Parts: sequence; structure tokens; C-alpha cells
Amino acid sequence: LISVSYCLLFAAQRHVLTYMEDAVSQLLENREDISQYGIARFFTEYFNSVRQGTHILFREFSYVQATPHNRASFLRTFWRCFRTVGKNGGKYSSICCCSDYHCLLQLLCPDFPMELTQKAARIVLMDDAMDCLMSFSDFLFAFQIQFYYSEFLESVAAIYEDLLAGKNPNTVIVPTSSSGQHRQRQPPNDCSHLDGVEASLFCQCLESLCDKSKYSCPPSALVKEMLSSVQRLTFYGFLMALAKDQGINRALGKTPGSG
Repeated sequence: LISVSYCLLFAAQRHVLTYMEDAVSQLLENREDISQYGIARFFTEYFNSVRQGTHILFREFSYVQATPHNRASFLRTFWRCFRTVGKNGGKYSSICCCSDYHCLLQLLCPDFPMELTQKAARIVLMDDAMDCLMSFSDFLFAFQIQFYYSEFLESVAAIYEDLLAGKNPNTVIVPTSSSGQHRQRQPPNDCSHLDGVEASLFCQCLESLCDKSKYSCPPSALVKEMLSSVQRLTFYGFLMALAKDQGINRALGKTPGSG
């Protein structure tokens, strides 16, 4: 027999309660329309949409980013809806700036925060102005890691700042909060520390983070392999490496080159 504790763990890992609460909320908000074809049919269609990944369309940002499945579904939908933008010779091929991509994101999620779009653009543009042009593929690969691994990257920024400040790796506090909210943190200023931090120490802290965190992290083996090829790196150098890493792209499996 399957134990109750196993069932509760499975439900928590799959965020079943999140979807049940949302389904009931949607049911109450639209009860007059739903009464015409029945509650059972509503729940069937709701959870079919969750399974297919279409449930995030035109929903509020708090829902879109609420679970890893929602985030992956949003990435896949963004790619499928706007992939013609990235094709050679397309109307928007390689001519979009940060605000243009933000408008595309808002077509799918009206209250998508500009801050998150800017963070993704900054990975591509580095020190360039935010109104510079980016290819669709460059933005997409940066956006997927910034969006899907948002809390992880916030923690990485905190760790990087501690290492820059000269703290011993054994005393660096590894954040493990899983609030799901995008905290207001100024990104590390790479300009003042052009040589960055020692990659081996950085890797040591990130391995601890991946082991302890309660939110989505890139596969630690891929991160370790990526950092083993350099001696030092900057924060944005790390973000760019993540964005370009094909192994991490395949791990996400929701954007071009990953099927």
C-alpha cells in the first residue's frame, strides 16, 4: 500500500494544492458560466490544460511563476508563439531591444514585470545600454535561465558578493529561501572587479546551494563541469555561460535545440 506520507510528498512535489486552489478559485469566479456544462467537465478541462501547458496563457504573473511546471510551460509557449521572430529575414529578426521583448512577454502575461526582462537582457548586453538590439535567440536563452532559475540566481548573486568581499567560503551564507518572489537586489557590479572570483571557491558554494535549496537549480554536475574550465569568473560571465550551456538548455528542454 502507498503510505499517506508518500502521497503528501508527491502532492507537494507536483504542487497539487496550488492547482487545486486555483481551480476552485476559477470555479467560484465563473460559477454561472460553469453551471451550464457542469463542475466535473470544468475540472477535467482545467487539469487537461495544466497537463498540456496551456493553463498559463493570459494569467497573472504570480500564477505564471508559481511552480516549475508553470515556468516551463510559459517558456515553451513563448518560444512557440514568437519563434518566427528569430528566423533569418523575419520582420523582427535581430532588431529587437529589451522593451520590444517585454511587449511580447506581456502579450502572454499582461503584468509580466519589466525588471525580470531587464535582468535577462543584461546577461546579453553586459555593459551596453538597455536599448541596444539583441537577437531573439540570444534573448531567449538568457531569459529562460533568468526566469526558470530566478531564486537560484538571486542566491548566486548574494554568494558572489560575499566572495568579492573576501569572506571565507566556509562562512558564506548560502540562501535557501523559496518564497517564490523576485526580491529587489542590485546585481553585482562587475566593472569594479574585472577579474571576478576564484572559480573553485565559487563552485564549492554553488554545490552547497544546489544541495540545500528548495527551489529549482541547474544540475549541479553541469555547473561543476562548466566552472572547472576556468580559474576565475565574474557574475555576468557565469550567467552568460549558463545561458550558452547546451547541457543546461537540454535539462530545461523547453526552448530551441532541446526538442
